[in-house]
Parts: sequence; structure tokens; C-alpha cells
Amino acid sequence: MRAAIVHYWLLNMRGGEKVLEALCRLLPDADIFTLFYEPERISTTIRSHRITPSFLQPLRRYHRSLLPLMPMALETFDLRGYDLIVSSESGPAKGVIVPSDARHVCYCHTPMRYLWDLYPAYRNEWTQSRIKRALMTPIANYLRLWDYASSARVDEFVANSEHVRRRIWKTYRRDAQVIFPPVAVETFYSKPSADYDLIVSELVAYKRIDTAVRVFSQSGRKLKIAGDGPEFAALKRLAAPNIEFCGRVADTDLRELYARCRAFVMPGEEDFGITAVEALASGKPVIALARGGALETVPPTGGILYREATDEALFDAIEQSDSLAVDPKALQTWAAKFSETEFAAKMSPLLKP
Repeated sequence: MRAAIVHYWLLNMRGGEKVLEALCRLLPDADIFTLFYEPERISTTIRSHRITPSFLQPLRRYHRSLLPLMPMALETFDLRGYDLIVSSESGPAKGVIVPSDARHVCYCHTPMRYLWDLYPAYRNEWTQSRIKRALMTPIANYLRLWDYASSARVDEFVANSEHVRRRIWKTYRRDAQVIFPPVAVETFYSKPSADYDLIVSELVAYKRIDTAVRVFSQSGRKLKIAGDGPEFAALKRLAAPNIEFCGRVADTDLRELYARCRAFVMPGEEDFGITAVEALASGKPVIALARGGALETVPPTGGILYREATDEALFDAIEQSDSLAVDPKALQTWAAKFSETEFAAKMSPLLKP
């Protein structure tokens, strides 16, 4: 069986790339096709496969602005001769054209947020330029039509959470099987808590990191933020001295940050929330917005889920977290259900032509 994996882009190692690593281990001889590729930022597990980037590769520095060209780039991939195509999707990756006798399985992290659920916020709140807003309207309309049409090219959808399964049905009117993404839970460990809370996230607007920065700046409570992204400079200007920006950190340093934190904070709605599971695998409670994947990953005794996406609600949740009675071993046991072993056992039967 010849297999190909189509991943939206390979520019850093985040949750989607961790799923890709697991797929690479399940399909060790698979070729990888991607829109953009930065080898030095990608793990050796992924780099050990033959990787074909799209014709947009020379423009990868501007990848966030190239969405209108991505459908065309994906449709130029030549997938003749492959029996199985697995698309790893939170962008347009499922839009590849596959042979009629090949099986196409899409592991969907989420339908494209900026075209569907979050489109009003992107257009009306997060885009300041009137010119960009004017251009966004017709382009988004075209891309939604293409995105919906390309969902028919998939034989079977797999959702990373029940929350995303519902979103897939709402967006594409396609059913999906839920298979939680793999988390290397056995590599995390717990240590006595130090005097800081922790956020691990890409710094983009929909993650609502600004909410946490305002709340912690006001309270004076120490917060460490691991991650980078387009909102970095704005968040840094907003932050008080008690907030430390760690940037992107190595895996070993990240595990130590988890192990020593007092609590993990997730102020935005996540499709699944791999970072929350990593915190639980480190025996640490999670303070999260009670929406999306957090409702599936955080156990009743594993933290505090607050209802409203406001500064006041997060402030109250943080105050309540000081009185939590947490059993680190119990949290680690809960997190074990999201292991790569569980992922492989459920995903393997689907990876057949």
C-alpha cells in the first residue's frame, strides 16, 4: 500500500504537528505533501519522510496572507499511484484531488475558523484596515464555497473531539468519528508547585491571551507564557512586570514549566486542547473557558471551568483555584486516556485502502 499524508503546513511544532508525528509512526513509508516547509523547525520523525512542498514554498514567509492561493496549490499535488491519502486538516488540506480508486481519510482538527465560526470576529474586530475588510468579503465567500465543495472529496472524516464533530456536521453536513489526538502523556511529570501560573499557546487573537494578560497584570499574580505568534508585541506592551514571556521553548524546558506551575490557564475556546492534557499529565489543575474541547478534556476534579469569556470571570476562577484540592496522581491517570497508544489503536483500522 502506498500512502500519502497531506498536512496544511510545516512551519513549527504545535498540536497538529504532534498528530502528524503519530501518523508518521503509523505510516512509516508515507510521503508527505504540504503547502510550506521549514526543515529546521520540524522534528526528525517528520523529516525522515519524503516531503513535497507546494509551488508557494518560496513565499512561506507570508503564508498567513496566501490563503486565496492555497486551493490552487493543493490541487496541483500529483497523488497518482497512492492507495491511501490522509489529510491532516485545520486549513484547506482536504482539498487535494485524489485518484478515484484511492481512499481519502481526513483527520480534522477543525473546519477553517477564519472562514466559518470566527469569520465575523476576524472581519469586524481583528482586522483594522478598511481595505483588508473590503477584500476579505468576496475572497472569504469564494473560499467557503470551495471549502464546502472539497469536503465531498473525503471518504471518511475523523474529528479530534465531539466539539469538532458537531462543527464538521454544521459546516459540511458530514458525519465523523471522534478519535482524540495523541498526547505523549508518559513523558510529563509532576513536581511541587512554584509561584507561577502557566499558559502554553500560539499568540493569536482567538486564543484570548490578552484576557489573561490583563487579569494577571491587575492581580499581580505571576504568570509565564510559553509560545510565540503575531500577537506577541501587543501582548508584551499590555503586560505588567509580573508576566514573563518565555517565547518558544524546547520540549525538555516546557515539561519543566508544566511540572512546576501552580495551575495551567487556557482562556480561549479550544477545539481539543492538547496543552490542557499536557498540564493534567503533569498533575496540574486547569483553569479554562467552559467551551469547546475543555469540556471533554478537563475532569470535574481537575480544575475550574468558567462560563463567560470575560476578565471578571477569569479573575474569579483564578481566585477559586487557590482552594482546589488536587490529587496529581488522579489527574495523571485521567490524562492517560489521551495517550498515543489509545490514538493508534483507534486510528489504525481506518488507515487501510
